[in-house]
Amino acid sequence: MPTSMITVQRHILEQERANPHATGELTGLLWDLTIAAKVISHQVNRGGLADIFGGTGEANVTGDLVRRLDRIAQDTIYRAMDHGGHLCAMVSEESPDMIPIPAKFPKGPYVLLYDPLDGSSNIEANVSIGTIFSVHRRISTSGDGTQGDCLQKGSKQIAAGYFLYGSSTMIVYTTGQGVYGFTLEPSIGEFFLSHERILTPPKGKYYSINEGNVGAWDEPTRRYIEYLKQKDAASDRPYSLRYIGSLVADFHRTLLYGGVFLYPADCSNPQKPKPKLRLLYEVAPMAFIMNQAGGAATTGTQNVLDVQPSSLHDRVPIVMGSKQDVAVYEKFCVDSKRAPANFASDAH
Repeated sequence: MPTSMITVQRHILEQERANPHATGELTGLLWDLTIAAKVISHQVNRGGLADIFGGTGEANVTGDLVRRLDRIAQDTIYRAMDHGGHLCAMVSEESPDMIPIPAKFPKGPYVLLYDPLDGSSNIEANVSIGTIFSVHRRISTSGDGTQGDCLQKGSKQIAAGYFLYGSSTMIVYTTGQGVYGFTLEPSIGEFFLSHERILTPPKGKYYSINEGNVGAWDEPTRRYIEYLKQKDAASDRPYSLRYIGSLVADFHRTLLYGGVFLYPADCSNPQKPKPKLRLLYEVAPMAFIMNQAGGAATTGTQNVLDVQPSSLHDRVPIVMGSKQDVAVYEKFCVDSKRAPANFASDAH
């Protein structure tokens, strides 16, 4: 049995009670998400037995191949969230446009942005994957949500989190009151508190980056990685490389153990550097979580939470992790020849 008897539902409800202006809408939204995650976790865990591996033969709006489990996760979250009356619109990596709430259901005060199954290219290798989500309060007054409701800075998020499907299934989330982790007890189907008030170490000893892309890195990133590899006992170097290739898995390790995770822009075309990770439903929620855990997140030129999105599938470079490690990276970027700062406008 779990050592803590605090369920995620109880925790969400207690955080709601601590806010005198809470209406219960966010609580209902997060509860619905945890139900969807339980269904996805079940499907992921039986993937090798149920013939649901492999691709669909399609690509999503950002060019990634769509896997069968991607589609299952997308449909599961949509069906869990479309009727509760908490949302006015949704945005997903798997959909090129906003996902409207069906006309027969009430419209709520929130927008949900999500990556239904991050790291799905690793599914067949049984590597940890996950679901990432971000919640904003709508800025329109009523009715169907608008694109303006979705295109808000990360600093405007009221909740963000991820579900990790690995050796155990977890939810890590924040509503701006700290970061908490809950682990699923599959025998009774409940998430119990397992990580109380997560705080990222101020400095780590690991770095996480795809070194196969070294030829496309910008000069500050190249020099920073070389710096981390140099032996210097006074500053606890060299750092050790840890890279899985699943954002949720790499982020989760960095959140708990410290260090730095990097996915810089592909600068092989200096006139048009191309980042990979999507701002609204990958980078911004992770940056919000890292910030709430005492860490930091930067594009190299600005705080990620201050980036103004211009389209639903904007991409940005990202460096996040322990505050001291991110600060050192930013020093490498100062006065260096950089690619244009407005990466988000180059969504494709």
